Amino acid sequence: MLDEVAMALLSPPATAPTRAPARTGSPLATRLTARTSSTPGRLTVLMVVLAALAIAAGLAAVIGVVQRSSHVHSVIDRTGPLTVDAQELYRSLSDADAIAANAFLSNGQEPAALRTRYDNDIAAASAALTSATAADPGQPAVQEISAQLPVYAGLVETARTYNRLNLPVGAAYLREASALMRDQLLTAAKRLYDAETTRFDSDADAAAGFPWLAIALSVLALAGLGYAQVTLTRRTNRLFNLGLVGATAMGLAALIWLGSSWLGARGELASAQRDGSAQEQVLARARIDALQARADEALTLVARGNGASFDTDYGTMLTDLVGKNGDSGLLHQAGAAATDPTVRTAVNAAISSAKDWRTTHQKADDANKNSEYTRAVTLTIGDDPASSASSFNHLDQQLAAGIAATSATLDRHARSAAGALAAAPIGLAVLTVLLLVGMVAGLQQRIAEYR
Repeated sequence: MLDEVAMALLSPPATAPTRAPARTGSPLATRLTARTSSTPGRLTVLMVVLAALAIAAGLAAVIGVVQRSSHVHSVIDRTGPLTVDAQELYRSLSDADAIAANAFLSNGQEPAALRTRYDNDIAAASAALTSATAADPGQPAVQEISAQLPVYAGLVETARTYNRLNLPVGAAYLREASALMRDQLLTAAKRLYDAETTRFDSDADAAAGFPWLAIALSVLALAGLGYAQVTLTRRTNRLFNLGLVGATAMGLAALIWLGSSWLGARGELASAQRDGSAQEQVLARARIDALQARADEALTLVARGNGASFDTDYGTMLTDLVGKNGDSGLLHQAGAAATDPTVRTAVNAAISSAKDWRTTHQKADDANKNSEYTRAVTLTIGDDPASSASSFNHLDQQLAAGIAATSATLDRHARSAAGALAAAPIGLAVLTVLLLVGMVAGLQQRIAEYR
């Protein structure tokens, strides 16, 4: 019995039957898994991820700045000038209507100055229309004005011909021309002006938009660089990695540059809209209201007792300008918003002229109602400094000066916005490349230590 136990203890144990190793996947996948599970492999993956983030952030920043710069240059070179052209078209048409009506009061002896001014208005309107057509030939408002402007000019010429012959039918042609101007031409010009103003505001808003994607990617890239440095410090007990520190510095510089260029452009564009385009639009509306009121004033007399509707329209336009009591309206709104002393001075002078004009118009209206037609005409179109013509001309000059000043302010701030973005694309691209170089150099140095 003891011999059997001893033999059992001394004999080698029985071995279990061997089994084939389980298949874990393709050789390539196996090598990749083994590689990425090692420290060098993990550092390589980290380097690739950081490089992708840095490239994405750099591209987003550069493309975003280029797009914003394009919108700013559109404000300067396209939508801004087109808005001015549309405004000039509107103003020229309104002025032509007013001048044609005032010239008609001269009993066939049309003053040369008024004729010249009318011709200049038609030429200016045609030039502005040409610019608008070149920029957007399919614009319905442009097509309508192009078709109806020759018709209007023809009606005015017919009215002048009959007026020289002292035939009353001339007044009917003039009223028809004025109705065409107001119902179709000015309505279309207003649509065009509104459309161009909307495009201008859209460009300005797009240029001032916050670079969300570029900022988010830049922050992620910086966070990744921070994580890489903390990881290396724990594994190597080395406090700094010069390559990663340099890459982080480049990333911070790019983020600061991106933010400062956006802030600079946004601030300048905000000033361009607040001190330029917003005030310019109010002054332009005021000037056009004044021109329409001037035409209404003349048409009231041309109608010879049948111009009550024109006189009512005149009152409406003056109320829009300075309010019923002379203390509100578009001009006071423009004065309250004015930030430039030149604009404020022009608006205050315009308010004074508008009040004088209303006073003189009331005298002319009283004379017309009292059958003193000649005196009413003299008060309306005479050369006397106290005439409506003098007050209106001074009002129009001051509004033109205010519009010119706000337009210059708009252009100055828009160009400053372009300057804030000018060097950013190249600078951001260079900083992104330096970030990649520093990051790759820093991580490759640690990876090489494991080989």
